Amino acid sequence: MSEPTQTLDIRFTGSGSEYFRIWIVNLLLTLITLTLYWPFARARRLAYFQNNTLVGKDPLGFHGDPWKMFRGYLLMLLFGVSYWAVSNFAPVFSWIPLLVLAALWPALWRASLQFRLRNTSWRGVRMSFEGDLKGAYLCMLPFFIPGFAFGVIIALVAPEVQDSKDRAAGAMIAAAMSLFVLAMAAMSPWVLSRIKQYQHGGYSFAQERTRLKAGVGAFYGFSLRAAGVSLLCTAVLAGVGAIVVVMLGTSGGAAMIALPFVLALAYLVFPLVLMPYTTSRLQNLLWSNTRSRRIQFDSQLKFAPLMSLTAKNWLLIVLTLGLYWPFAKVHTARLRLEAMAIAVQGDVNAWLAQAQGGDKGILGDAAGDFFGIDMGL
Repeated sequence: MSEPTQTLDIRFTGSGSEYFRIWIVNLLLTLITLTLYWPFARARRLAYFQNNTLVGKDPLGFHGDPWKMFRGYLLMLLFGVSYWAVSNFAPVFSWIPLLVLAALWPALWRASLQFRLRNTSWRGVRMSFEGDLKGAYLCMLPFFIPGFAFGVIIALVAPEVQDSKDRAAGAMIAAAMSLFVLAMAAMSPWVLSRIKQYQHGGYSFAQERTRLKAGVGAFYGFSLRAAGVSLLCTAVLAGVGAIVVVMLGTSGGAAMIALPFVLALAYLVFPLVLMPYTTSRLQNLLWSNTRSRRIQFDSQLKFAPLMSLTAKNWLLIVLTLGLYWPFAKVHTARLRLEAMAIAVQGDVNAWLAQAQGGDKGILGDAAGDFFGIDMGL
């Protein structure tokens, strides 16, 4: 006889006015301290958003030590300063810090996931990330192969271009760049699939460890649909440009007037349409296919409400000269979180394990910030 299943709804109880007070203080202190307050500001932000995220009426907890985050931030800051110094005083060696960063990237990313999960709790039980270091490197390895091949080709051909101005060598570089772009476009869904399989396959809570059931075909389907939306936006913009030219006349001057108008419109249309579309579809793809033995996530984030909210947020941010930003963050978090639910098989209290404590290094959270990795959900 199977155990009964209960659904845990997710609610977000934060308010824009509350977060505005945290945000403005964080902003001022970060500016006054020349960014040194940033890790403490981030800890306050994470604590606010997680403490106001209710899963089945119980809030998430955040236990990250801001001083550990500060030490990690200093190390990352030291790396940035070192890169600046090498680039300015010994530019011939500027590739070395980038190579070191590329070599450490998977390890730092894994450390950031460990830090965030190990410092997140629900009902007093810590979560964890169980992905191993080897898996982090293997899932990202295909991402570096085209870049490495492109770098080798440039290193072999570039001297010939400088010395002889050889047109054939220049053509080879152009061909290499084209092949690089095509390879990255073709491989991106596969690489994204590998990365997300590793990431969503490493979440652990109590005795439960998740896995991602979506295959690589689902990611190629997502990418093709996103490309279709992008082409549709391009077609609409081209149509608008044609209408403007017809209204102004068919002279070259009309085209010169229409081009800036269409480009300005593109800066609005693509982020306001493509970004909400990809965000909603990717969230649904990932979380609706993330599950463990007794836990099943579900996400039903709709494109139209997210697009409408994004347009409203951008408009109010512009009208308030940026002061609406914290309100926009709260409203977006509420829409995205409350589109999710968790189905749990059996009695949760019966299988909650002892909380896991500690983290694996001070670099984890700083690495997450440095690469823009933030597991808000």
